[in-house]
Amino acid sequence: MAMDLRKIKKLIELVNESGIAELAISEGSDSIRITRYRPVPQEQALASAQAMPTAPRPRTTEIPQAIEGTVQISPMVGTFYAAAEVDETPLVKVGQRVSQGEVICIIEAMGMTNPIEAERDGVIRAIWVKDGDEVAFDQPLFTIDSLPSSETHSST
Repeated sequence: MAMDLRKIKKLIELVNESGIAELAISEGSDSIRITRYRPVPQEQALASAQAMPTAPRPRTTEIPQAIEGTVQISPMVGTFYAAAEVDETPLVKVGQRVSQGEVICIIEAMGMTNPIEAERDGVIRAIWVKDGDEVAFDQPLFTIDSLPSSETHSST
């Protein structure tokens, strides 16, 4: 017998209200795991890992508090791939322009590869997951900032 949708919604509410990171429950042959996550842009995670200083750090420029743009979320649960094939260059990089409908990553789900297309024209401002990461439904994948109006319309 499947878990009751009302019970699942209540569990999600409890996880959100309690502040716990993860909850796993099994009922007979049914099981569910609810995980809260706080996405960290890939660039910031790499910068943090590389910035383990052995001497006092010199003053640096300020890191922006927020990344402008629209967050594109995962439409499914699966494995995130930045490139179409192993050992190929990523489909997109931070700072790259993309067009609506352009394939920006691959999510493998249940043995099938699913190309994920940009939902809008713009510039990739952040990549929230790493190649090979497991992604959840509605998990942030990219932040895409719209192009300035001067770049979207050509003047004659």
